[in-house]
Amino acid sequence: AALGACGEWLVSTYEKKLIAIHTKKSREPFVFDCSAAEQKPKDPEADNKSDGSEETGSDKILAFAVSSSAKLVALTDDTKRLVLFHSEPSWRVISTRWVVRRCTSLVFTEAEDEVWAADKSGDVYSFSVVEPQKTGELKLGHLSMLLSMTLTPNDKYVVTADRDEKIRVSHLRSPHNIQAFCLGHLEFVSSLLAPPGHPQWLLSGSGDGTMKLWEYESGRRLQSWDLKQLRDMPNSDTEKEKRSAVSRIAGSPGGQHVAVQCERVPSVQLFGMEQGTEERLVPSSRVTLPHCPLDLTFDPQGRLWVLLDSRETPFLMYTHTQGSWQCDSESPELKRVTEALQPHWEALQVSAGLESRFQHLYKGNFDNMASYREKKQQRLQQQNEQGGKKRGPGEGTAV
Repeated sequence: AALGACGEWLVSTYEKKLIAIHTKKSREPFVFDCSAAEQKPKDPEADNKSDGSEETGSDKILAFAVSSSAKLVALTDDTKRLVLFHSEPSWRVISTRWVVRRCTSLVFTEAEDEVWAADKSGDVYSFSVVEPQKTGELKLGHLSMLLSMTLTPNDKYVVTADRDEKIRVSHLRSPHNIQAFCLGHLEFVSSLLAPPGHPQWLLSGSGDGTMKLWEYESGRRLQSWDLKQLRDMPNSDTEKEKRSAVSRIAGSPGGQHVAVQCERVPSVQLFGMEQGTEERLVPSSRVTLPHCPLDLTFDPQGRLWVLLDSRETPFLMYTHTQGSWQCDSESPELKRVTEALQPHWEALQVSAGLESRFQHLYKGNFDNMASYREKKQQRLQQQNEQGGKKRGPGEGTAV
């Protein structure tokens, strides 16, 4: 499940459906069901070469993106569709295309002439918005799975993050030209954000439970936070309980606030800007939630929306007043969105679950030395036993 703001529409995805709900007016929600979407045309040549087995997807939505003007939306699913929408003046499908491999991240260029897609094999393709039927063009590639991607202001750089802890900053118009690497995470990089209002900054979140602030053109690290320490999380005896990857970093429109979500943690950590000789981010507050959040986003008014796995309260909305974040449970927008979503909830079968969606990305820990010592001890014992049998009783070296 994912959440995003598209102008005055709040867009959420659950399994196979994208649902857009207007926050200001009582308009009919826009619902797009991938299971009823256009199917990929069959390729006769591919059928002749195949062994009879056909690769099929689940139609589950894997990623979606909203353009900076909030007039365009794109989604990609497990069947390898790439669907492009117009959201204003009314919702409609512009085109349906197919990607080469399943995608993990989508992003529109600031000029809104292209949508870029990063996939599980480590490749990035660009798809034209101006020519909505044109096939994608390969732009760059990593040697491992890509997990997140963002573009810097003025479409100067594309920033890609992979499973092997690397953050690469490449020139958008010549992606083979690498500007810098931002290195320092100890696990996969799961989330990126170029915060609004700070054109030289990049925020990254990782499976190591930290968020880092970078000056991305030079690759220099400016700040780092261990989010477990900010939550006053007690030391855990098991490695599994220690792991809590950063699953989302969102920035307010003016760039004054940053919200960070960690998976399987029923809270949201908020950061604010501190003015001084040098502007920097500082932890400002932590919002405790009744359930673990599925996703979060800021709307154009700077309010924080949180998506929960709860039929009764699928959304919570927080406003920043008098230096703190307060839950606005009486907001007419919140009530309108909740009422519009609830009729669809039963069919959505949303479940955050207790297992990590990043679990398979963590490095394995192997104690090779213990195994080596045990095998060595067995070999020495066998050699001693064999040596004793060869000499026999009373045998020794002649003098």
